[in-house]
Amino acid sequence: MRIALLFAAALLAGCTTSSPRPTAPEADVMAGVAAADRPVIVEAWRSSAHAGDELDSLATWPTPDGGTWLIATAKRTHQLRVFDADTGAMLRTVGARGAMPGQFDRPNGIAVHGDLVFVAERDNHRVQVFSLPGFTPLAAFGADDLRSPYGLWVHDTAPDAFDVYVTDSFMDGADHKQVPDFARLDQRVRRYRFEAHDGGAPKVTALGAFGTTDAQTALRIVESIAGDAAHDQLLIADEDLRHNATVHVYTLEGASTGRALPAGTFDAEPEGIALWSCSVDGGYWIVADQLQPRTVFRVFERAQLTPAGSFTGAHVAATDGIALHPSPTARFPAGALFAVDDDASVVAFDLREVATALQLDTNCSR
Repeated sequence: MRIALLFAAALLAGCTTSSPRPTAPEADVMAGVAAADRPVIVEAWRSSAHAGDELDSLATWPTPDGGTWLIATAKRTHQLRVFDADTGAMLRTVGARGAMPGQFDRPNGIAVHGDLVFVAERDNHRVQVFSLPGFTPLAAFGADDLRSPYGLWVHDTAPDAFDVYVTDSFMDGADHKQVPDFARLDQRVRRYRFEAHDGGAPKVTALGAFGTTDAQTALRIVESIAGDAAHDQLLIADEDLRHNATVHVYTLEGASTGRALPAGTFDAEPEGIALWSCSVDGGYWIVADQLQPRTVFRVFERAQLTPAGSFTGAHVAATDGIALHPSPTARFPAGALFAVDDDASVVAFDLREVATALQLDTNCSR
């Protein structure tokens, strides 16, 4: 596999357009609006709207001065947008359309680990890695393997060594809407080892691909992915509403466990997935059900994935990506959940309010 190691000193800014995505399904009264057992939690803040961005995925980074950044991918403008996580104020944009280091072509998935940012670009068929705070390009990889990368999750396996899991939702047909034959769905997730030791050039090793080829458990349309090393779980959302949109459970080695959330759990596409770790092995998963007129945030117990409740915001709708920041910030002493609002804005929820409203483990609100 060709690994391109890229270095640059500055990033560019720019704006272009691409085709819009389908409208999220309308929810019925009990699914999208407050039900008797579904509280409405008012957003702590809502950023200004940028309708042309087509925001998608989110990640957070604690800054050296004690602040917190919320970084969003903007697919249509081929940029990253950086917000103040305590206020929602936009701080800067990063990048422009192109294939050079620091440029993007439809960036989608994003993950932050330490001072590294990993960004999956659908139309450059690669993952770029940057160092913070300057968004300095360090490396790019995957161009020989990835066809339509969407989501990613990063897991540290040793000091300065990370496993990077990337969903690859390549499709067939002239309109790219036809799910490939089952025999090819064993390539729905690709895994790489990224090593960045002090003083040395980054090293990337391809570790192969995985996915089942069984009609009942195959990953048809994939994007969101997140993992939990404490329970050896990798959660992968299948968004194919024509079959059974749900979340499948794999091991970190890429083996299917045969487990999935029950049919009917989601009324629309399961999108962002975030782990809320409240102790060494306790806590919850939050998955966004991408509904109109309100997104439903569904909460599951961490290990067994049993339902633990759900909530909506007062405004947030058609959510793509979410990010959970469990560490205290100036505004959120127990951490915050961030979500994309209808492609144009980002919102924040106080995790104390979520834990209280759903009567969750008290460790989650400290």
